[in-house]
Amino acid sequence: MTVLQMQGVNRVHGEGDNAVHALVNADLSVEAGELVAIMGPSGSGKSTLLNLAGGLDAPTGGDVIVEGTVLATLSKKRLAALRRRHIGYVFQDYNLVPSLTIAENAALPLELDGMSVAKARRIALASLEEVGLDAKLADRFPDEVSGGQAQRTAIARALIGERRLVLADEPTGALDSATGEDVLKLLRRRCDEGAAGLLVTHDARHAGWADRVVFLRDGRIVDSSAPLDEPESLLERAE
Repeated sequence: MTVLQMQGVNRVHGEGDNAVHALVNADLSVEAGELVAIMGPSGSGKSTLLNLAGGLDAPTGGDVIVEGTVLATLSKKRLAALRRRHIGYVFQDYNLVPSLTIAENAALPLELDGMSVAKARRIALASLEEVGLDAKLADRFPDEVSGGQAQRTAIARALIGERRLVLADEPTGALDSATGEDVLKLLRRRCDEGAAGLLVTHDARHAGWADRVVFLRDGRIVDSSAPLDEPESLLERAE
């Protein structure tokens, strides 16, 4: 089943001589059970693609479709509900709520969707444990933990519940190599269980966890149909 489909998607910022074409005629499909790595130089459109896929930004042209629903047809309320229930997003800057504890941040999507605080906390604690966070950190605030612990909290929040689409923007950036590998194993396992995943990374070793690699240059996509031992070889195709 196709979870994410992008059809001729464009994103232009500004107008006239100041227009910046962040994404150009992007076509991409991600199936259930598939993890796709997104690679490319800085400014190539990786984060733009992820924001459009997650409904955090709207395309200038083309359609973004999640589980058969064209995102542009949804009201703000219905779009927010779809993101909350079906899309997990690991932000590069964590995007944690500073006034909430680590456990409350992880539980937030469930509580916003009407789950009781007690039940949401139980699930959040299990999700935090899954990403290697000790229970004693659960009641600390984001500014009371390390960058790596904050990043793992963001990952726990993205994976909590039954998310069908998981979007990760450099999710291992603040982690040591061993913990980073554990996070990639979690993403891989969630996809093996039936979710679709998009992983933005600059590291070829991390891209090796994916089923295939999409390389962007100047907002344009080059797609590989199979995993690569050396994803950097896509650079040659983009010349």
